[in-house]
Amino acid sequence: MINPTPRVRIAPSPTGEPHVGTAYIALFNYLFAKKNGGEFILRIEDTDATRSTLEFEQKVLDALKWTGLTWAEGPDIGGPYGPYRQSDRKDMYQPYAQDLLDKGHAFRCFCTPQRLEEMREGQRASGKPPKYDGLCLKYSAEEVTAKMEAGESSVIRMKIPTEGSCDFHDGVYGDVSIPWDSVDMQVLIKGDGMPTYHMANVIDDHLMKITHVARGEEWLASVPKHILLYRYFEWEAPVFMHLSLMRNADKSKLSKRKNPTSISYYSALGYLPEALMNFLGLFFVQIAEGEELMTMEELIGKFDPEALSKAGAIFDLQKLDWLNGRWLREKLSPEEFVARTLEWAMENGRLTEGLKHSQSRVSKLGDLPNLAGFLLAADVGLTPASFAGLKTTPAETLEIITTVQADIEKMIEWNVEAIDAELRNVADKLAKKLRVVTPPLFIAMSGSSRSLPLFDSMALLGRSVVRQRLKIAAGVVASMVGSAA
Repeated sequence: MINPTPRVRIAPSPTGEPHVGTAYIALFNYLFAKKNGGEFILRIEDTDATRSTLEFEQKVLDALKWTGLTWAEGPDIGGPYGPYRQSDRKDMYQPYAQDLLDKGHAFRCFCTPQRLEEMREGQRASGKPPKYDGLCLKYSAEEVTAKMEAGESSVIRMKIPTEGSCDFHDGVYGDVSIPWDSVDMQVLIKGDGMPTYHMANVIDDHLMKITHVARGEEWLASVPKHILLYRYFEWEAPVFMHLSLMRNADKSKLSKRKNPTSISYYSALGYLPEALMNFLGLFFVQIAEGEELMTMEELIGKFDPEALSKAGAIFDLQKLDWLNGRWLREKLSPEEFVARTLEWAMENGRLTEGLKHSQSRVSKLGDLPNLAGFLLAADVGLTPASFAGLKTTPAETLEIITTVQADIEKMIEWNVEAIDAELRNVADKLAKKLRVVTPPLFIAMSGSSRSLPLFDSMALLGRSVVRQRLKIAAGVVASMVGSAA
């Protein structure tokens, strides 16, 4: 039975480029809210202070706005249950943690990271799943007080029943039973005072009056911890719905190592947001053949959460291309097509900044497509011949590309200065001069050894496009290494 006014939310973590999986989960929640006259909320879950950044938070907001989704409450517009950023709510969680301690539902754990790692290694060696062994449960109240007064670092963990199972009903998977002995004694409050995802998630959902929690199936195993917290606090739990993960055609998990997964990648390549939402929305509706082209209003009309499949949602890029092509041809007037094209070309300053960098490198305007066209190209047409003129061997070229591939994933900021610094670090790591490292990257980005300034080009292309071009380049060069062996 659906609450007359359901409240649902999307709660991404600002720790990287926004993933199409976030758009997939957000769309389900949005359709659910609109179909049932409810509210769709955006909350930023930045409890991972070491990886969360305001830059990535802005990328999340920009990406979700690009998709066309709108929210009734969020960090950018406020609302009656704010703040909507967990780091701004830090002081709200401590009283709840103390309440759990006072009632005996939680305990302080003084184990060091070294001790915990040794414990887990021992469990793995004996074939057991790693989980906390309960060592600190034996401390008396007096011993805990003494340790606290001595300044020993601690976290707060939740207690877990030792017998029986957690039985609950999931909106997609139906009745689920998970034995309590498979559930870890979850850390609720970290040593720095910040709550973990599990603690903040439950408290925020309750305080924000969330009635239905729809998220990816990877969180299904965490439900017992969440239900237990609801019981400890004596709160009513929301309805849980765990959606099947997005998968590649071979049923493997959709990941950036195999396919482009960033929303910004699809925006940069000129996919229409309406087409991407149409494509994702087809996972949540039942339609007849020939009805695939659907607006958001049509998706809302046909949305049926009771008809969801537990089978993986296959991210079929060919189908997305087909749908996007139909949107371009059938849904846009010629005037709208021209306007959308210009808007896309101007996105993130690609065209204007690219032209500025081109000015000193052309003798006539007709040279521009060959020089700067790579900034707008979906594919720069890399072949082994593209890399044949380099001074580095194929093996050295591959080492440069794969090292850069790995290192750009660790970058927090994405701008000319950060890219410059990172590529200099790569050169130092490989014990090569920068002028040796950059030529393979020029080709990977533009398909040509003569191009615009590399660092500026990478900044304009964006991390998600750079990531994909490096992946393609690595594949081409790897084939050269293989044929030379």
